[in-house]
Amino acid sequence: MSPVKPLRLVLLLAGLALTTAPAVHAQAQPPTTRPPASDVRNGRDLYQVACSSCHGLEGEGTARGPTLVGVGAASADFYLTTGRMPLDVPGEQAQRKEPAYSPLQIRQLVAYIAALGPGPPIPRIDWEAGDLALGNRLYANNCAPCHSSAGAGGALGHSTYAPSLGEATPTQVAEAVRIGPGAMPVFGGDTFDDAELAGIVRYVEYLKDPEDPGGLGLGHLGPIPEGFVAWVVGLGLIVVAIRWIGTRD
Repeated sequence: MSPVKPLRLVLLLAGLALTTAPAVHAQAQPPTTRPPASDVRNGRDLYQVACSSCHGLEGEGTARGPTLVGVGAASADFYLTTGRMPLDVPGEQAQRKEPAYSPLQIRQLVAYIAALGPGPPIPRIDWEAGDLALGNRLYANNCAPCHSSAGAGGALGHSTYAPSLGEATPTQVAEAVRIGPGAMPVFGGDTFDDAELAGIVRYVEYLKDPEDPGGLGLGHLGPIPEGFVAWVVGLGLIVVAIRWIGTRD
């Protein structure tokens, strides 16, 4: 073999490394999540008209509404997509209703509010791959005491309540866990990691159409409706039996 050929081979490999290195580096860069400047700009214009009277001209807050600086995209998206904002009566618990803005307007408002300061982003999790059994355990220990075992919600006292989860989308459930709306506590990543959060979201989705191997679900509200049915059906059968025995010749 000629001594020149190994040298050519080395140079060729070095050249390939130099030409391919920038491409590999570019592929390794994470995709940007910064919203377009136009969304932030249009969101600011909409905010000034629709939100500033309660939250201040720069989101600093007023006596009618809290500051929005640092609440993040997750909070803005949750309150706007669930229709909880704008609030009908300041000071009362926000209730779910039809969103007041279009998806485009919500996206723009979320972009502007997220630009006011760092805060929780909108969770992006693969909830369909979540562990259902793990989600069941975490929900039972942390969510059921307020939202009930069936996700139907319940009263908490002091004019507050835990809402039903029946209409919540997977994204809204994940957002609520991360931001803690209303009286709900905040469960950050140090409490539930993304895998655990995915399990909780999947279990909440399961609660919307659970399996009932024992028969009728009766609203999945626990022993109260079950006991009511037992008493009504049981006493009804006893009354029928007594009348049948009493009318026999």
